Amino acid sequence: MIMLKHYNPVIVFSFSKRECEAYALQMSTMAFNDESEKAMVTKVFESAIESLSEEDKTLPQITHILPLLRRGIGVHHSGLLPILKETIEILFQENLIKVLFATETFSIGLNMPAKTVVFTSVQKYDGVASRYLTPSEFVQMSGRAGRRGLDDRGIVIMMINDKMDPATAKEIVRGEQDKLNSAFYLGYNMILNLMRVEGISPEFMLEHCFYQFQNTSGVSGLEKELQDLQMERDNLEIADEATIKEYYDLRQQLTSYTKDMRDVINHPNYCLGFMQPGRVVHIKYLDHDFGWGAVVKFTPRRPAKGQDAESYPPQQSYILDVLLLISENCSVGTQTSTDLPLGIRPPAEGEKGKMEVVPVLLSCIEAIGHVRIFLPKDLHPSSERNTVRKSLDEVKRRFPDGIAILDPIDNMGITDESFKKLLRKIEVLESRLLSNPLHNSPRLPELYNQYAEKMAIGQKIKDKKKAISAALSIMQLDELKSRKRVLRRLGFINDQEVVQLKARVACEISTGDGHELLLSELLFNRFFNELSPEMCAATLSCFIFEEKSQAPELKEELSKYFREIQNQARVIAKVSQESKLNVNEKEYVDSFKWQLMEVVLAWAQGKPFAEICKMTDVYEGSLIRLFRRLEELLRQMAQAGKVMGSEELSAKFEESLTKIRRDIVAAQSLYFLEGCAMFRGRNMCARALSEASPYYYLVLARAVGIGPFIPRSQRRTERGRKELPEPWLWIVIRSQLLLVLEKINHTSDPPQRNYWGFGQPAPADKKLEEAFAPGTILETNL
Repeated sequence: MIMLKHYNPVIVFSFSKRECEAYALQMSTMAFNDESEKAMVTKVFESAIESLSEEDKTLPQITHILPLLRRGIGVHHSGLLPILKETIEILFQENLIKVLFATETFSIGLNMPAKTVVFTSVQKYDGVASRYLTPSEFVQMSGRAGRRGLDDRGIVIMMINDKMDPATAKEIVRGEQDKLNSAFYLGYNMILNLMRVEGISPEFMLEHCFYQFQNTSGVSGLEKELQDLQMERDNLEIADEATIKEYYDLRQQLTSYTKDMRDVINHPNYCLGFMQPGRVVHIKYLDHDFGWGAVVKFTPRRPAKGQDAESYPPQQSYILDVLLLISENCSVGTQTSTDLPLGIRPPAEGEKGKMEVVPVLLSCIEAIGHVRIFLPKDLHPSSERNTVRKSLDEVKRRFPDGIAILDPIDNMGITDESFKKLLRKIEVLESRLLSNPLHNSPRLPELYNQYAEKMAIGQKIKDKKKAISAALSIMQLDELKSRKRVLRRLGFINDQEVVQLKARVACEISTGDGHELLLSELLFNRFFNELSPEMCAATLSCFIFEEKSQAPELKEELSKYFREIQNQARVIAKVSQESKLNVNEKEYVDSFKWQLMEVVLAWAQGKPFAEICKMTDVYEGSLIRLFRRLEELLRQMAQAGKVMGSEELSAKFEESLTKIRRDIVAAQSLYFLEGCAMFRGRNMCARALSEASPYYYLVLARAVGIGPFIPRSQRRTERGRKELPEPWLWIVIRSQLLLVLEKINHTSDPPQRNYWGFGQPAPADKKLEEAFAPGTILETNL
């Protein structure tokens, strides 16, 4: 439909790298480019990869992508090789790719719009749970639709698999955008660098940062809100307030004890034995009372990414599938991080509702009934679910005074003395409530609600005062004190807060994502002294790699070094905990990933890239990104070695850097330029690409009547292609082309606009024609 109505080029956003590739392969039987465009794609692609070695050109990712690109279909995600991503970006800008399957990152930092944007889903997994897109995420991606000067409008298509509430859709499309909030992070590297400079301190930085400004700027508004709340509370008068206060306190205490009792009853050790199919249970979550439903089954709850099953409370460790009566406008999705799936609510008064199997947590059980009803084998047909609804209605009819519930002691066998004591407290409170003079008063609901409102206002007043106090204090000051305590304990600073040699070494390390303390400790513990340059690269990869990967068990020659890293990490985590920092020792130790140690070691030993790709399930692009981050860390470690006074260590890290910086890892980006020209023939093009890397495709032309340059825009690029002779290969140049013109004209004045236009030739045209004659390399370093 998109192609038939000429809505291309189109960007199809998917939130999974594997989905992007799968969708592209499904369309591999279609072709959207004509023969001339296919030939142009091949020329550009071959020019882009010309600088790679013959072995790297045969990588599966490179050989498999060209047939798709020739058909006008592209894929863009973080797992692609950087040179492929840049080539695809260039082809997409030149309208040689009509359909691009991309992840969310394509919409950030790249000004590459299309006519149409398609969302394969409006839900994404954010590392914790599956959720709907936020308004800001939607606007960021849908904003790619519509090209300025080419399209009168942009088209956005949302593919919705599950039924979605109108309110949810409206929130995604028209909801409030995310506010600009400071992401200021107080790290050890920043603290140490500030402490070594005279006239400035970490405290000064905290006082004057945007993070602090954001908090103090709202104080005046908080004070005004506080005054309004105090006035509202003072104007609220309640008759016989002392008596209603006593009744309110009893009710609140009884509610608290009842919740504690339900937590015990809903503990898996006691309740799971009664969760047979057909068991009648009363489900309630916050203000949503669903009434009685029938248990279908229960399953253990799968922990979120980075968590284990023990991180959940017992009442939230199992998911109970219950057949419930819900609103007709609701759709049941997957279980989320909340006790109840988002958007599920009971039917409104007078609404018929529908029976659906809803996954809830054990904490949603309000009561467990004595009764079990028969369940059909297949609950997918609505007729079978309605049969269960009739059975529940019959049970309610037979028990007009309420369905009998299981006794926690006699039926469930809870014999714990503390639980029995809790039940006696509940009985005492219930008797005191019954004897309260207001219990049978007709004015009780009115008075109770008034007093509850006054108490809620009082709580808001307390919260506002705390917020004002927190805003006026220096943010993160307590954390700064704790971090300084850690630095003193580990010998990075002395009692007078003077930086020591360890601190000066740590100041040189900033790539390890907050691991400067651990790396400095390893340096001073002579950990790297006995390692070879190849082994240094392998061990340092633990500090860089962050993705999830499956790998065989680590060999002993590597695992002994990894265990030493873990042991030192435990020491730092323990010191941090003793210094009152919120550090989880297990999470901190597990943040070091060993899965690519063997891969990095093999690469440093000279193995081909194609061979190391077979050793792991990590995408090729992720490997390149790892090696480039590792390069930066090795440079910093070499400098740290010099600060220590160890030239031997510094030379070892530099040698390690040399071993990993080769072949495709060292391939230049297409967005860096050392020279530019137009060339006839393949050999000259190869020569150019060995000395220069292309940038955005601004066609260099000497065609008569159109001026020396054709800027990159849809209309002018198409015109340039028609005017250029067929044998010419066009090379791209950097957007700062005006700097080239300045140097050619030997003047500091910026070039006039007609250098880019189609009007009369500028005075310098002859020089430009000579400079950009076929086969000439422009010796200009931008």
